Amino acid sequence: MPPDLSLLRGRFPSLSRTIDGHPCVFADAPGGTQVPESVIEAIDAYLRRSNANTGGAFETSRETDEAIAAGRRAAADFMGGDPTEIVFGANTTSLAFSLSRSMAKVLSPGDEIVLTVLDHDANVAPWLAIAREAGAHVRWVDLCEEDCTLDLATLESSLGGRTRIIAFTLASNAVGSITRAADAIRLVRAIAGTQAIVVADAVHLAPHAALDVRSLGVDVAFCSAYKFFGPHLGIMWGRRDRLEEWQPYKVRPASDQVPDRWETGTLAHEAIAGLTAAVEYISDMGRALTPTTGSDRRANVVCGMDSIRQYEQMLSERFLRGLQNLPNIRLYGIADPARVDGRTPTFALRIRDRSPREVAEELGRRGIFVWDGDYYALAVMERLGLQETGGCLRIGFCHYNTIEEVDRVLSELATFS
Repeated sequence: MPPDLSLLRGRFPSLSRTIDGHPCVFADAPGGTQVPESVIEAIDAYLRRSNANTGGAFETSRETDEAIAAGRRAAADFMGGDPTEIVFGANTTSLAFSLSRSMAKVLSPGDEIVLTVLDHDANVAPWLAIAREAGAHVRWVDLCEEDCTLDLATLESSLGGRTRIIAFTLASNAVGSITRAADAIRLVRAIAGTQAIVVADAVHLAPHAALDVRSLGVDVAFCSAYKFFGPHLGIMWGRRDRLEEWQPYKVRPASDQVPDRWETGTLAHEAIAGLTAAVEYISDMGRALTPTTGSDRRANVVCGMDSIRQYEQMLSERFLRGLQNLPNIRLYGIADPARVDGRTPTFALRIRDRSPREVAEELGRRGIFVWDGDYYALAVMERLGLQETGGCLRIGFCHYNTIEEVDRVLSELATFS
């Protein structure tokens, strides 16, 4: 039996919000999670005591330098890399466009870029742009329509000797499918070789499972702190040799050392302080569950994320079993409760002839917060034929949600079906 992580709700002040006297249900986690009090306090403390730019010969500047260094260490422990491989930016989309501009230099006419229909457009549009500029060809990896998982057979047929960049998501932010990433990368390396650049979007998977980007064998991975209980901040991990090899676009006085050379302008220092606190929150969870890990923050983070994964699988199973009693609701994605290990607790739904926006608005009035539309997963919605009719209703849980909240959402959905 997984631990009841919903007991941690008290650390999230926003979860006490009510509408018309009724508790709100935050089922909007895929769009951004709520944050614990410790993250809010860390941001406040930085702005109150240490707010300065970097590299100065005075105390608050030195404290800012250390806050950034601490943030790199925290992000490395979270993602499974080294602090010198961590790049900060405004968000994943901005970092991806910045990286893609540099990647354009490795392309020649006739080269190939492989993309998937499961991805958020932040891991699609940057590569489409440089393909047009370089005269490269784009090959698309399809999904398996019955469960919206990545079609590895299509991936295999899309790879070849001219493949230069492969971009794919570790989990779909639209339908919740988790990519069989290890199998995908084995195909890439066997067919396209070690020089092909593999870019992984870890944004949606990050709040639901432990990341280990270095062991995974990718060259670059993105995630966003606001998706795993932190502030709005983009994070890019890149293999050190790749970050040293590739040439970024930057201002001339900026450091040419990795990873600084990949960061443009002044960073959001207060957000970095909040990121460190978010990673500490997850680490504290792991330490409480497995005290033998001691002060090893990476081990504690993995333990904390593993406990989140177990608990959320219970939530997913509960929700999927409840949907089986609602025949007028269609789920896009893995529907079998026995296969919850292949998905996150993110569910894309259509309810008869009701528009996703209409249902989302009504649920919002009842205090249940969900998303509607395409969530920037444009290719998924187009592939499923849903884009022109409003996309899907997206319900997403995370570890601070309760079984009772899952049941309440199901009960409210039943009124539409």
